[in-house]
Amino acid sequence: MNKSPRVKRHERLQKRMKRKGSEGLLLTALIDIFANLLFFLLVISQNPSKLPNLADLHLPSSTAEKLPKETLVILVTSKDILVQDMKVTSVADAMLIKDDIIPSLTTELKFRAAKTVAPLNEQGVPEREITILGDKNVPYNVLRKVMATCSQNDYSKMSFAVASGAKQP
Repeated sequence: MNKSPRVKRHERLQKRMKRKGSEGLLLTALIDIFANLLFFLLVISQNPSKLPNLADLHLPSSTAEKLPKETLVILVTSKDILVQDMKVTSVADAMLIKDDIIPSLTTELKFRAAKTVAPLNEQGVPEREITILGDKNVPYNVLRKVMATCSQNDYSKMSFAVASGAKQP
């Protein structure tokens, strides 16, 4: 039996409507793409080699290529001594101290050490890691006091941050 043009047109319309439902955006794939992008951006933003950028801090140059670890950071600028961007004392006050230990830095390091559990060495002494960012014009006397204070408070693994990519003389 022959179908009328109206019935044929109606069947074609029904076929198009069925196909149209399968076309369009696949939301599951789109959500997966955005989830991967989000995880990628989170990992990139938490890069441990990213050091604080201070205008008054000029790091010494080096050709070292090893990236720093995520540790507690002490900034020694030309004016202040900071622990994790929180001012502890000034460089002038640290220079006036007769002893090798800086009391305000000791207090802050003990507070930070109480928050974490450090691995023990062979003698049973905790060994914590710390990164010191010292301005290249800071007197060695101040850096020595900072290092002695860190060592006194179980921060025995010290690293110094430098600006990489410098040319050797």
